[in-house]
Amino acid sequence: MTTTQSRPGLSAVPTDSVAARLEAALRPFVGGDLPVRLRAWDGSEAGPEDAPLLELRTQDAVRRLLWHPGELGAAQAYVTGDIEVHHDLDAALTHVWSVAAERGLSGVRPTPAAFVQALRTALGVGAVGKPPALPTSQARVRGRLHSKLRDRRAISHHYDLSNEFYSLILEPQMAYSSAYWRSEEASYTLEDAQRDKLDLVCQKIGLEPGMRFLDVGCGWGSLSLHAAEHFGAQVTGVTIAAEQKRFIDARIRERGLEGRVEIRLQDYRVIPEVVAQSRPFDAVASIEMGEHVGEQNYGAYAQVLHDAVKPGGRVLIQQMSRAGRRKGHPGGGPFIESFIAPDMHMRPVGETVAFLERGGLEVRDVHGLREHYVLTVDGWLQNFEANLERLTELVGEEVVRVWRLYLVGGSMAFRDGRMGVDQILMVRPGASHTLPPVRNW
Repeated sequence: MTTTQSRPGLSAVPTDSVAARLEAALRPFVGGDLPVRLRAWDGSEAGPEDAPLLELRTQDAVRRLLWHPGELGAAQAYVTGDIEVHHDLDAALTHVWSVAAERGLSGVRPTPAAFVQALRTALGVGAVGKPPALPTSQARVRGRLHSKLRDRRAISHHYDLSNEFYSLILEPQMAYSSAYWRSEEASYTLEDAQRDKLDLVCQKIGLEPGMRFLDVGCGWGSLSLHAAEHFGAQVTGVTIAAEQKRFIDARIRERGLEGRVEIRLQDYRVIPEVVAQSRPFDAVASIEMGEHVGEQNYGAYAQVLHDAVKPGGRVLIQQMSRAGRRKGHPGGGPFIESFIAPDMHMRPVGETVAFLERGGLEVRDVHGLREHYVLTVDGWLQNFEANLERLTELVGEEVVRVWRLYLVGGSMAFRDGRMGVDQILMVRPGASHTLPPVRNW
């Protein structure tokens, strides 16, 4: 005989339905009632009626969570469509994070009996079996961590989707880093904010006509081209993403900047002028590239920045940070590390400053821009949704779902203070510098 169960705020559901059985098994893991309304593949539902609706479309949704408990399994199930969120994704994730914080779920330790019951439930609903195939969008990089070959593969996984793909999400300058928002006027756009960020960087490093400028990890060339066009610099940019170099080279030709901007496909560790220390640059910048060099190599990266600039010259990096560390996940968590940026490494900004100082640079300014990244990602999300049909044609539904989760999750992380981004301005000792004692930025 089928029975029903109900609690305040929850509708009565048959206790033998898939949703009810899963809800009962999950209660020890979520510290009480589900934070979502759960719909199972048999159409049954359980959980609070006013909570975001989460649908488990197939048994593979549960199977993925069994093989990869927590964030990774949930992300795999979402990007493959085994899980669907019938709600605004930002609002749904924010609600779940809020419930988890209120209940202190990071400290919850279910009993062995709870694990046994969860496994019995999974068996009973037909969700136990071999691990489902990994999503095709999940990164598969091999080799020694942060070897030059592995770094190229990791960067290619993220940046070589296609130049058109990124052009539909970013703004015309193709700046894939936090913008700098100087206005709240409705007419002020993401493109304006990125231009103001590029101006800010060039002003901070004191660019003037004819100065030799090195852009380490130049992306799609937004800073390299801006420095040449608007500040008259002689620019060398380096990248290890072949798609990016092809894109910038075309823009150099379009804008008549041949002879003023040179883009090299090379690793930051083998820049000839730095290796030979023969002709240092007048100024150096590296925008959101330091996250990718790794903990073991960060000292070498700091040394490259130091050696690349002349004594008295300025160096600026813009880099993401984490207020704390997720144990075993220096790149920001299993989803980011598996689908977006393999091998990325972030740390509190103070630890990065210490690396740079040990590399011989004098740190003069640290400028936090965390709130600016929230606005930047919101702009990318608007472009993403506006161009959804074409993006899906380019990369397929699975990669589109990866990027929606990435953008929404990233915006939340900066909004809630779990991640930050900072501009760190330095000078190389050994000669007098021209950094003004009173900054006008």
